[in-house]
Amino acid sequence: MARIVVIGGGIGGLTSGMLLARDGHDVAVLERDGAPPPESPDEAWNGWERRGVNQFRMIHLFAPRFRALLESELPDVVAEAEALGAIRYNPMRLVPEEMIAGYRDTDDEYTMVSARRPVMESALARACANTPRLEVRRGVTVSELLTAGEPTNGVPHVVGVRTDAGEELRADLVVDAAGRRSSLPAMLTTIGARAPEEELEDSGFMYYGRHFRSADGTIPPLMCGILMPWGTVSTLTLPCDNGTWGLGIIASAKDATMRGLKDVDTWMRTWRSFPLVAHWAEGEPLDDDVAIMAKIEDRHRTFVVDGSPVATGVLAVADSWACTNPSLGRGASIGFMHAVALRDLLRVASIDFPMELAQRWHEVTEATVEPYYRATLDFDRHRLAEIDAGIEGKAYDPGDPQYEIAQALQSAAGKDPEVFRAFLKVAAVLACPEEVLAEPGIFDKVVELGAGWREEPVFAPTREELLAIVAG
Repeated sequence: MARIVVIGGGIGGLTSGMLLARDGHDVAVLERDGAPPPESPDEAWNGWERRGVNQFRMIHLFAPRFRALLESELPDVVAEAEALGAIRYNPMRLVPEEMIAGYRDTDDEYTMVSARRPVMESALARACANTPRLEVRRGVTVSELLTAGEPTNGVPHVVGVRTDAGEELRADLVVDAAGRRSSLPAMLTTIGARAPEEELEDSGFMYYGRHFRSADGTIPPLMCGILMPWGTVSTLTLPCDNGTWGLGIIASAKDATMRGLKDVDTWMRTWRSFPLVAHWAEGEPLDDDVAIMAKIEDRHRTFVVDGSPVATGVLAVADSWACTNPSLGRGASIGFMHAVALRDLLRVASIDFPMELAQRWHEVTEATVEPYYRATLDFDRHRLAEIDAGIEGKAYDPGDPQYEIAQALQSAAGKDPEVFRAFLKVAAVLACPEEVLAEPGIFDKVVELGAGWREEPVFAPTREELLAIVAG
């Protein structure tokens, strides 16, 4: 088996490290933030410093696909998360029986294991501590990649890493899971590799989030979708752990008026103007301020350029490979899927043939997680353009049949049990839109039942009303 160094000890790095170590590899996860996870959920929320993760205390969603992968691959993480207060949450248990024609055993697949990000990461860290062949080293920053031998056709081969303290760690494979802020491209060019092809743009969204807790440990009732578009803003209502939940208002970064949401009173007044989610703000706030996340980049990196890897001996996983606007809550699930794909590839592909391994990793990535990234990016771009059109007082009509079908799917979901399940399967990261639309009868129902989606009532303030609410 191999010696593997994983750069980054966030969710992607810890899941990758455990999967690889439990498959028999000797794995060292190197995390630049030095503080270990505290013992209790409240200590993790209030005191755990993770400066390397700018969204650490923002609202988070761990979709059903993430729970399914945990239960099949790392079930002890689920036990640790539930011991820390994580809850099981299934929207199918919360909608009227007639809307779904009764709950079915197969509806269990829509269950989430929900927790605040620091609590879920604590559960992962606890499971790591009980994983043989895995060492998590905190307070270690990787500054350089180590190479050996002459480049093959201009392609350098990585054999380990050097830390900022000057320590050299040799490895048969380096896995970069350093996330959105990964410096892998810079480290690659330093060793003479070509830069990966990179698609990069600001996603265009701003998040204004707060967390709350109930007095009796219950979660507010769900009266609409977890992510809801309301004209020129969207809302997120995310159940967490120990009677807590996260709320977010998402706006266009260009919408200067909405920047007033940085003020707590303005945020509360605005949230309460949306009748189907207003009751979620009745709990005890966990924070004195509004948490803001901006300048969120959509980034995609391709490490095989013109048919050749830019380097061998190093592979990127999860957000180090691609990341986008997190409003759909897909990042953790896609990253976990990617980590499982890497574990599975190393079962059949030899590290002793690094050029072939790099090429096959590129192919596996394109086959397993690329479709989810592209679907997410497509949704986000349409939603942002829709918001921007609304700000200008215009109707959004891109002339894109895929956009029309996506909107019709959401509209039809409330009118047919099978379409509802198809829609939820997409939201749960269990399938891509084209997969559910290919199921027998679904496309025809979507076209028929969702044709009037533009005329659906919107239970929210108009743009003019929203501006007046924010202005106070």
